[in-house]
Amino acid sequence: MKRAPQSSSPSSSPSNPRLALFVLFAGCSSGGPQSILDPAGPQAQQIEDLWWLFFTICTLVYVIVIAFLAVPIWRRHQGHSDSADRPLQITVGVATAATILILFVLAGASYSTGRALSELPTGDALIIRVTGRQWWWEITYPSATPSDTFTTANELHIPVGRAVVLELDSADVIHSFWAPNLTGKRDLIPGRPTSLAFRSDRPGTFRAQCAELCGVQHALMAMPVIADPPEAFEAWLSHQRSSAAQPQTDEQRRGQQIFLSRQCASCHRIQGTSAGATNGPDLTHIASRGTLAAGTLPNTREHLADWIRDPQQIKPGNKMPPVPLATEELDALLAYLLTLR
Repeated sequence: MKRAPQSSSPSSSPSNPRLALFVLFAGCSSGGPQSILDPAGPQAQQIEDLWWLFFTICTLVYVIVIAFLAVPIWRRHQGHSDSADRPLQITVGVATAATILILFVLAGASYSTGRALSELPTGDALIIRVTGRQWWWEITYPSATPSDTFTTANELHIPVGRAVVLELDSADVIHSFWAPNLTGKRDLIPGRPTSLAFRSDRPGTFRAQCAELCGVQHALMAMPVIADPPEAFEAWLSHQRSSAAQPQTDEQRRGQQIFLSRQCASCHRIQGTSAGATNGPDLTHIASRGTLAAGTLPNTREHLADWIRDPQQIKPGNKMPPVPLATEELDALLAYLLTLR
C-alpha cells in the first residue's frame, strides 16, 4: 500500500533546543509513527506542550535536589562543618513552599490542557464508529445514505484538515484507543459508548494502540491511522463502498468457492457475496490493507498463508481457529483473497 510521506515538525528538527535537551537526558528521539513528541494535530500539540512543561520542571527539580545533596557531601569531604540549624530550616521551608507552588502549576496546566482537548470545533466533523474486540478493531463509516455505509477493520483512514469524531464502544472487555501523534487516550467500555474528537493537520501514517490491558494479546492490538489529503481520502472512501472484485481466473473462482463453503464464511463478510457474518473482520478489501491481525504481520501472501494455516501459533487465544486446507486449496484461496483490493 502506498503511504503518504510524513512531513517534519518543529519538535523533530535536530536544531530544536527542546529536542536536544530531551536527547541529552533521555537518549531518545521525538520522531516516529507513535510518539507524543511528533504531534500532527492541535490535540497532540497541546499534549506535547504539557509533556515538555512537566519534563522541564521535573528536570530542574532533579538537578536542584542533586545539587543540594552534592554540596554537603563536598563540604564534608573538604573538612567543613554544617552544624547551623537555621539555614537548614530556611532551606526546608523554601523547598516546601516551592514544592506546593510547583504542584499547583502542574495541576493547573493539566486542567487547562484537558479543557483545550475538548474545544476542537466539530461542526463538519467526519463521524467514524470504532468498536474494540479481542484483539482487533472494527471500523464503520456511517452515511446518511444507508447503502454508502461500510465496515472495515484494523486500518483507520481520516482526511487531513478535517475534524474527526470517533464513536467508541467495546464488544467484550475494556479497551483503550491511543494514537499519540494525534490525540490522547480514550477508554472503550462495554455498554458505555463515548467519543473522541481530533484532527490531523498533515498527511502521514501514525500508529494507534490499545492502551488498556485487555487480554493475553493486548500488545498485538494495533492499527495504522492514515491521514490522507482530502482528494485521496474521498477516492479511498468511494473504493471502500464498492463490492469486492469478482474472480477472473479458474483458480480465483475455486478460491471463492472454498471461502464460501468452508468455515471462513461463518465468521467473515465479503460485500457482493453470500458471506455476511460479522464475528471476524470484514474482508471485502483485505488485500488493500497494510497489515494482518491488527498490526501483527505485514500483509503479504506468505504471512496470509501462515495466518490461515494456524492463527493460534501467531496470536494465541484469538477467536480464529486453524483452517485445514490442502496445499492446492490454500493456493486457490490465497489467489482469491489477494484480488480483494
